[in-house]
Amino acid sequence: MSKIRHMRGFLTSCPGVSPLAACSIGVALATAVALAPAGPAVAGTPAGSAVAGMPAGSVTAGSAVPGSTRSLPLAPVSREGAPGAVPEQGLHRTGLARFALVGVVWDDPATELHGRVQVRTRSVATGEWSGWQDVETHNADHGAETATAERSSGRVHGGTAPLWVGDSDGVDVRVRADGTGEARGMRGASAGGPRSALRSALPSGLRLELVDPGEGTGETGGTEQTSEVKGVRDAGEAVPGNLPADDPPRTALDTEAALAASAANADITDFGSYAIPELDRQATERELARLQVPGLQDPARAKPYIGPRPRIVTRRGWGADESLRERGFVYTKAIKAAFVHHTATGNTYTCAQAPSVIRSIYRYHVKSMGWRDIGYNFLVDKCGTLYEGRAGGVAKAVLGAHTLGFNTNSMGIAVIGTYTTTEPAGSAVTAVARLTAWKLGLYGVNPRGKTYLTSGGGNLYPKGKSVRLNVISGHRDGFATECPGKRLYAKLGTARSSAAAYQGR
Repeated sequence: MSKIRHMRGFLTSCPGVSPLAACSIGVALATAVALAPAGPAVAGTPAGSAVAGMPAGSVTAGSAVPGSTRSLPLAPVSREGAPGAVPEQGLHRTGLARFALVGVVWDDPATELHGRVQVRTRSVATGEWSGWQDVETHNADHGAETATAERSSGRVHGGTAPLWVGDSDGVDVRVRADGTGEARGMRGASAGGPRSALRSALPSGLRLELVDPGEGTGETGGTEQTSEVKGVRDAGEAVPGNLPADDPPRTALDTEAALAASAANADITDFGSYAIPELDRQATERELARLQVPGLQDPARAKPYIGPRPRIVTRRGWGADESLRERGFVYTKAIKAAFVHHTATGNTYTCAQAPSVIRSIYRYHVKSMGWRDIGYNFLVDKCGTLYEGRAGGVAKAVLGAHTLGFNTNSMGIAVIGTYTTTEPAGSAVTAVARLTAWKLGLYGVNPRGKTYLTSGGGNLYPKGKSVRLNVISGHRDGFATECPGKRLYAKLGTARSSAAAYQGR
């Protein structure tokens, strides 16, 4: 471990260069301990891990990252005087260890929850209970395709979207079937039986997930707020002004997975960086000319259309516990499209809390839903700060789990919040435009154009169908869903035009 710590300082003295291809001495040291991951694998094939011989998630002394996930089974709720009433389950608990995000999961990911989920929580700060909040029940439209190793791992569950509730120590949840949908789990019922026997069942194994993102839910993602953002009120909460310019939570590089996650970005930033700095147009073009990533456009053929690289907070910057995710990375061939999402976690977070929200979503996706990593490739908070999502390198074609049926050759960008009736901040839409101008530009794609993607199977397009889509699409364009919310979806035209302008088109 002392050898690895000694290397950190040396490797970060070679800005923007991979530990495996930089300074000659650094190459020798990096080779000795295999700091960087192996070359990219095609979709469905994990790339190699960082430190040979160490099991995934190995933790050395002093490197533990705080946070926890608690799973509590729900119980039936009696409904007196209502024979044949629709099923209802719930839970009321106080005196719990601190948590800040909740969700409900169940056993079978192929089963849908036809009903309503509501929660209320007790604040640690005030001891007061919140009002009842609805939880988005349809979350199956996110996730990996059925044929992938991620989906067929046997660990994947069905689940609602997660909801950010802030520091809480008490919870009350109720799940009630809507009484109209046929329950997939009762297909074996007698065809001649009463129709009510085929209706209103809740999924089996309902559990409440309570997620603690770790200490310090008031961290900042390190963004400088513009005058447009300062003072904006979203869902009754003011966005804090004058956040520190570069003070995100820190995590150590003391595990195999943490070393690999940082090394995956070392071709464009210092090894171990908390944030990837922004570049101007000329510097971005020079970087593109030297990058050696499969699928990138060849800038030698013609002047590239690419937007300036925006600042992106790395996984280390927002405090990812790299021991949670699965070993290695999975890549697709290229990036041909970007799907925009909202996280449906609510709008009560402050921008200073965004890293905690992301850590909570990460835990929920991995520990509760059973995915290999956070599903989104990038996230954006309402102050316009960009964050690295799924590990593997922000310039690379990392296979995500964000748009069921269309994860291959695409990337998923999630704006943190719920935008069904709430207007997204202009800074968040601008951040989406800047990110897509750069990332799509790396792969020679016009943000205002159309592209073809092959469906992996979903409720809009059958598996194998070639579908013509906008290069910047909403989640609902690939799957019948409300995501990314009516108000955010209405802003995608602006994002396309702005991204093309950033590319110089």
